[in-house]
Amino acid sequence: MNARTTRALQCSAVLVAAGLTLTACGSSGGGSSSGQSQNTSFTGRGPITYVSGKDTTGVVQKVLDRWNKLHPKEKVTFIQLPTDADSQRQQMIQNAETKSDTYTILSLDAVWTSEFAAHQWIDKLPEKQFPLDKMLKPVVETAKYRGSLYAAPYISNGGVLYYRTDLLKKAGISAPPATWAQMKADCAKVEKLPEAKGMSCYAGQFQKYEGLTVNFGEAVNSSGGVITDANGKPDVNTPAAKKGLDFLVDSFKDGTIPKEAITYQEEDGRQAFQSGKLIFHRNWPYVYALAQKSKVAGKFAVAPLPGLNGVGASSLGGSNLGLSSFAKNKATALDFMKFFTDEENSTTFLKDAAFAPPYTDLYDDKTLAAQYPYLRVLKQSILHAVPRPRVVQYGDVTSAIQQEAYAALTGSKTSAQALKDLQQELQKSAAQ
Repeated sequence: MNARTTRALQCSAVLVAAGLTLTACGSSGGGSSSGQSQNTSFTGRGPITYVSGKDTTGVVQKVLDRWNKLHPKEKVTFIQLPTDADSQRQQMIQNAETKSDTYTILSLDAVWTSEFAAHQWIDKLPEKQFPLDKMLKPVVETAKYRGSLYAAPYISNGGVLYYRTDLLKKAGISAPPATWAQMKADCAKVEKLPEAKGMSCYAGQFQKYEGLTVNFGEAVNSSGGVITDANGKPDVNTPAAKKGLDFLVDSFKDGTIPKEAITYQEEDGRQAFQSGKLIFHRNWPYVYALAQKSKVAGKFAVAPLPGLNGVGASSLGGSNLGLSSFAKNKATALDFMKFFTDEENSTTFLKDAAFAPPYTDLYDDKTLAAQYPYLRVLKQSILHAVPRPRVVQYGDVTSAIQQEAYAALTGSKTSAQALKDLQQELQKSAAQ
């Protein structure tokens, strides 16, 4: 997807996690200045909508039903968008550019906050009405733009490595791999087992969509590289970044990653792992609850992502709730956002869907840790995760990453050429 086809407005500044100052951006409707100047009036009560990607867990509607039972005159309707993040973002932007009030509460990928806030597509929120002090700091930061709160932290996300404990044990392997080389060596041992006949070693998400941006970023960061440096300057054409991309490219070539994984999104990989086709699989924590109901139940565990020389770094994921600037019934919407993101519902999402909560104490709860043994790994994944570039022109940046990474994975470009071209594209976006 080319973001230039979905936005009329072009902005000039890039915001990265390090806090680079942004130039003010107007809305696509011709508004001026930053969304930070908004004085939102949270008035109006009545029906609202909640807009998110398809709920594959079934738990979201249960929480919405509880709200609707408590608020029969202020019911929320669930609008489900496609499962892939790029399509979700595109439809949300199209709704905003027409200033439609069809969408009220938006479930935004954590990296979209800056873009949506800068274009005045979402309202600034009253920070004191949300318990941010009880949440993991990296999660809270994803909900802010220029120091102000523009989204309510809903769920976090850190990539983890799912692996077959039964097969590793039978192959004489006592611990999950910490490096890519160890993972490949473990696979070589496991694949000799009769039970592993026809299995592949590893897969992540490699279709040309947001998941590829995430997996590319993890490979680069886990080899000591960066996409942008501490000052927000693109710096991806480096030997370190090449080592990360080479790991993915070489893994496709030597069969470590199966050829069909070039079409994998999250659900494709999850189903492959659950059906016994993969020894190792990179995915989000939501997979845990679903895998426990599959044929691999009791036969898998979770570990940190491996890297070049040691434990790797996840891309920071997650979703935050934004309030559409064009919505009606904003008093109801604000109350719903506080309800939906409170600790009680975060616990429900954790227990029923394995969603990573934003609340720190849920990771440290001994009872929960016993029930959900991946929590310790997940907390560390989130705390040490590297944010994707938090930019106003995020569509252009992620599109460029996907284009060049995909070209390298499919062999139409070398890793070196793909990184050189990506560096040039990112520099263009930063200069706009």
